[in-house]
Amino acid sequence: MRKIAATTLAVLVPLAGAGTASAAATAEPASDRSKVVVVGHRGAAGHRPEHTQGSYELAVALGADWIEPDLVPTKDHVLVVRHENEISGTTDVSLRPEFAARKTTKVVDGRNVTGWFTEDFTLAELKTLRAVERLPAIRQRNTVYNGSYQVLTFQEVLGLAKRLSRQYGRQVGVFPETKHPTYFRSIGLPLEEPLIKTVKRNGLDRPNSPVVVQSFEPSSLKRVATELRVPLWQALGTTGQPYDLKAAGDPTTYADMMKPEGLAKIAEYAQWIGPDKSSAIPINPDGSWGTPTTLVSDAHKAGLKIGVYTFRSENQYLPLQLRRGQAPIDHGDALSEYRAHLDLGVDAFVTDYPDAAALARAEGAKPNKHVQPQHFDNGLPEEGQE
Repeated sequence: MRKIAATTLAVLVPLAGAGTASAAATAEPASDRSKVVVVGHRGAAGHRPEHTQGSYELAVALGADWIEPDLVPTKDHVLVVRHENEISGTTDVSLRPEFAARKTTKVVDGRNVTGWFTEDFTLAELKTLRAVERLPAIRQRNTVYNGSYQVLTFQEVLGLAKRLSRQYGRQVGVFPETKHPTYFRSIGLPLEEPLIKTVKRNGLDRPNSPVVVQSFEPSSLKRVATELRVPLWQALGTTGQPYDLKAAGDPTTYADMMKPEGLAKIAEYAQWIGPDKSSAIPINPDGSWGTPTTLVSDAHKAGLKIGVYTFRSENQYLPLQLRRGQAPIDHGDALSEYRAHLDLGVDAFVTDYPDAAALARAEGAKPNKHVQPQHFDNGLPEEGQE
């Protein structure tokens, strides 16, 4: 019988700080990085068309703790899962002659938008459509799954998370976002009431709920807070202000909300903030990393957890130092981007590639990371041994 020797392969791990932004000035004391939450942004959107059953299933298989459905309503006031209420880029609706006449232009949050809108379709009609890859020029490989998946309801995503929790033996969280809540309330299709009803119907209304509700509009979260005890996440943009504040004549901007006094106000109704990753590590005009801000530590001082969005592996979404290859769609050194944010002390990653985030988290939880080569038994006999 052939004897198997413990031949090993050395896999060199990059040194700490190689190709990353320096976090020395803003880093917090070391914490348990194994508890950093991996949020599958619209599922595993880097691998499957977003907001589909396949995308959510793969996200959990790759290590996501939470899956994220964006919520918009149908004409018959059922919450469905799409990135936007305009669905020409995420479904095959433009190829359906029976719906050609429904193409229209609407004003959503002050912007003219042309296309097909979920609020003009019943749930039964939307179920006849099929999902397609939203970014085919960037993620051409995902187009092989075009036509494979239906539009999901919020209830179906909750049911899917329950099934996946049983399958993997761990709690899978659901991270719904109320999209354009002021707009939908203005047309008689508010999001919060059916969301609240659905969460309660599923027995998920509790402080430790696996449902965490997010919104860019504070008034939407405050409405949810009057009826539900679930954790709330205030999403924060890079420029401008929440649309509900703009509509009400309140001049408060996202930048104001990220100042210490703004964070204190958010802590009165929410447990999390969710800024763009550039709010934690800015990007210089030339595309390179700038100096990290104090946002992570400021959030923690206010009693808030912080999850940053959106991590993607393609060069065009990475800082200049981490790009590899020539094409914008080539994948760069995404792991170093996660490492830099781990060094800052973030509590969650919102990512299109939950496999990369889970790997960075696992690596970051090990002692003496990035220093010594790692060795693995390759299972092969050494040369000359039998």
